[in-house]
Amino acid sequence: MANSIFETSVEVSAPVQALFDYHERPGAFLRINPPWEPVEVVEHTGGIRDGARVDIRLNIGPVPVRWLLTHQNYQHGVQFEDQQVRGPFAFWRHTHRTEPLDDTHSRLIDHIEYRLPMGVLGKTFGGAFARAKLRRMFTYRHAVTLHDLHTQRRYPQTPLRIAITGASGLIGTQLAAFLSISGHEVLRLVRGVSNPARGKSPWNPTQGRLDPAQLEGLDAVIHLAGEDIAGQRWTPAQKQRILESRSQGTRLLAETLAQLQQPPHVLLSASAVGYYGDRDAEILTEDSPPGDLFVSEVVRAWEDATQPARDAGIRVVNLRMGTVLALQGGALARMLLPFQLGTGGTLGNGRQWMSWISLDDVLGAFYHALMTEALSGPVNVVAPAPVTNQEYTRTLGRVLARPTLIPIPPLALRVLYGELANELLFASTRALPHHLEATGYQFRHRELEPALRHVLGRVK
Repeated sequence: MANSIFETSVEVSAPVQALFDYHERPGAFLRINPPWEPVEVVEHTGGIRDGARVDIRLNIGPVPVRWLLTHQNYQHGVQFEDQQVRGPFAFWRHTHRTEPLDDTHSRLIDHIEYRLPMGVLGKTFGGAFARAKLRRMFTYRHAVTLHDLHTQRRYPQTPLRIAITGASGLIGTQLAAFLSISGHEVLRLVRGVSNPARGKSPWNPTQGRLDPAQLEGLDAVIHLAGEDIAGQRWTPAQKQRILESRSQGTRLLAETLAQLQQPPHVLLSASAVGYYGDRDAEILTEDSPPGDLFVSEVVRAWEDATQPARDAGIRVVNLRMGTVLALQGGALARMLLPFQLGTGGTLGNGRQWMSWISLDDVLGAFYHALMTEALSGPVNVVAPAPVTNQEYTRTLGRVLARPTLIPIPPLALRVLYGELANELLFASTRALPHHLEATGYQFRHRELEPALRHVLGRVK
């Protein structure tokens, strides 16, 4: 039975070597893998050169599957292939080719030869589904590749040594991958067992343990670690854990950096637009005063804890993030299933404002802050077009082609989540990215619907 062929290509505004390097560096697979196709890389040895192997764990519907691939036919700057050794297809060979168009432009070509299992039966009933799945996947992969290479090109820079706390979280995982494929060396500060060979070094903010020697000579530190504010109902003990995890860990890091003989040039510290509290429809910039909610108190303490680094002459940027649109975690991931089932609706009257940002723009904003000397202090990491909850609900329903007719009563959410519901679900924050735009950051997703379509793979 003949194999099926799927081929797609995209023109890239980058030299062919930059395009090829992007795919060869660590983190590329993680970065371009669609978030609606969660996979776990069990083992990846040897990069993309001949003989390298990738062992992947994934689900096909409810069924767990292992997919073992080997790389072949590597030609530096030209192509590489991954071929199935064992997995869900009867046959699979994916050839990645790069072609120069001129000195500054190139083309990426993905050529896939495959055969579904179960012969004619599999092709008859699964052929159209497989092609649609591949089109959706590679539309996303090419969009991410274009965006990442565009971001790299805007900020030419020698390779940096960068430490990241919270590198296993939603943002840290993707940011570490993006920095790696941009040619930087990433050191992950982890609470578990260290592994220097894999760029992991220990720290324990709860116990106040951080070895200064591992931070000497770094170019930058990115601080993302902290207790999940929305992880569980707020009891007094949980609120204390949230406050201490944000402030104590940050202060430990800032004080340690301030004492170094060779401190980093810049500290990027995650923060949140919860700083502004519940402000109805008031337009908020980085110069707006803080609110009076518990979240506002947490963010003030969180940002104040970076002061020792600032006093030592380190450029400190406090990145006040809005609601991050991502399927790997956060608000969108939590609410997706009800919307897919057609039971999603506005929260209360839906008039509360929501400051959102796509995950790709979070990475872009962090990179912009890393490379832009003019940025310091608070920076709102939000898209330029905040929306009300009502508008967000209608847009998500339209993207998913599901009704959103049933509002969710506030009382039910307050009974379920308590104080957390008032501050995170019903508080209104209409923040604008004044400092990002003033320093020339170019948003990939300025409007909500295109952002959701990209994240969910529902591009028209």
